Amino acid sequence: QVHPVESGGGLVQAGGSLRLSCAASGNMFNINNIGWHRQAPGKQRELVAAISSGGSTNYADSVKGRFTISRDNAKNTVYLQMNSLKPEDTAVYYCRWTRRVVTLTGPKDSDYWGQGTQVTVSS
Repeated sequence: QVHPVESGGGLVQAGGSLRLSCAASGNMFNINNIGWHRQAPGKQRELVAAISSGGSTNYADSVKGRFTISRDNAKNTVYLQMNSLKPEDTAVYYCRWTRRVVTLTGPKDSDYWGQGTQVTVSS
């Protein structure tokens, strides 16, 4: 099991910045991908940014150039630096840690989610 815990959310004015943290405890064996997702009221949860075990990153088009994902392996912590925030960034932000295990039938992924942290951007 992996137990992620998010922190750093809050209320910020448009144009401001926040840094989210996600610290995980438990078995870190074979964690190959970590992502930040968000869910706004009435909308589906969407991927915001992800980082692989090798450090490769990918971002949703809506946040490219504004958000940066990073990880500190020694602390088992992933960060999401959010700059130039917009009201449409308002959502609950969740971090997701994925363990990949190679089985005889192919790779098997297990996802572990945090409880989420609210980000509200006022106009």
